[in-house]
Amino acid sequence: MVNLNEKELIAQLFKTEYRKIISVLCKLFGILHIEIAEDITNDTFVLASETWGLNGIPENPTAWLYTVAKNKTKDYLKRHKTFSEKIVVDFKLDHNQTEEIEVDLSHKNITDSQLQMIFAICNPIIPAEAQIGLALRILCGFGIDEIAEAFLTNKETINKRLFRAKEKLREENIKIELPTENDLNKRLESVLTTLYLLFNEGYHSSTQNTHLRKELCLEAMRLNYFLIENKTTNLPIVNALMALMCFHSSRFEARTNQIGEPILYDQQDKNLWNEELITKGNFYLIKSAQGNELSKYHLEANIAYWHCSKIENPYKWNNILQAYNQLLLIEYSPITALNRTYALAQVKGKKASIKEAEKLNLIDNHFYFSLLGYLHTDIDNAKAIFYFEMALLKAKTKNDKSILNKKLSDLNAKITANS
Repeated sequence: MVNLNEKELIAQLFKTEYRKIISVLCKLFGILHIEIAEDITNDTFVLASETWGLNGIPENPTAWLYTVAKNKTKDYLKRHKTFSEKIVVDFKLDHNQTEEIEVDLSHKNITDSQLQMIFAICNPIIPAEAQIGLALRILCGFGIDEIAEAFLTNKETINKRLFRAKEKLREENIKIELPTENDLNKRLESVLTTLYLLFNEGYHSSTQNTHLRKELCLEAMRLNYFLIENKTTNLPIVNALMALMCFHSSRFEARTNQIGEPILYDQQDKNLWNEELITKGNFYLIKSAQGNELSKYHLEANIAYWHCSKIENPYKWNNILQAYNQLLLIEYSPITALNRTYALAQVKGKKASIKEAEKLNLIDNHFYFSLLGYLHTDIDNAKAIFYFEMALLKAKTKNDKSILNKKLSDLNAKITANS
């Protein structure tokens, strides 16, 4: 029986080493045989769970995992002649040398393999949700249960989704390698979209009971850092996305209370904002300014930068408003338009913003009614209550409903106090 300390260590190593081992093995076996890499990696951790429970934790647990993964790979190649012959051809070896194939788990090969896997998995030929699912499974070491929770669905749906995605990658014979210079920008756009969506799922979690999933945000940042570490992909747009993630992450501790309930921006304790992450965000934002490209990540990072300013004044919100105006020209989205209207209210007042908000007419979006409720507060409180109640009817998650109930409670208390 594995005791608690061993369980915790194996769980920790699964998070840190699973992705390293599987990336190297996927590169060795190729997308065509990705399940072999998954099986060998999973078997390595199963053996650790069984062996460490009986014999105790080895002196160097990581080295133990690497050695077992290497040996299991070599054993597989010996047992499966057809695949061994393929490896022999790929590595230009004599048939007697299969057993000498080295599973390279050096730091450099691990880093290179993970970067190449990012481009293989974040491929526009498969749906965005499948890209995120594969990234969580292979690049982040998430279990199927964890992925199902992130997507508000069940294990069966996730397994089917990942299976179809792998089949598509096989059919297209996707190589685990960095794209050519000509294809890099096009492919990088898809990679950044996946990382952006992964971060957003953590930052605005759609799970019923969690407002913020830090682990998803941190995984997105870690994968983005791989791109920055590589000179080929260390481009201004990549630094812009990292800046955006740093600025948002700096407010993690202020965004929820002790029991995990969300705290709105204007009610956050600014002393809880992480100055180190804000400084890092500034560093990457400056690096992103090189070159002539202005992407949505640049503008969103600029907006996040101003949100990290502790001084509330019209100058701050005017900069945020101007950035939203540019962002809508580059890529329109209803949520961006809603956020822009909130910024407009900070600059020109609520009355001037109500008509702008009504033009959006996003009647299926609870954020739309919540914004109208905010804009009518202290102008027409009866209307404000009506809009907050409409938002409550449209809200789907427990946390969104909790925020709206608090707004209604506060507004009703204010009306009672003034009557």
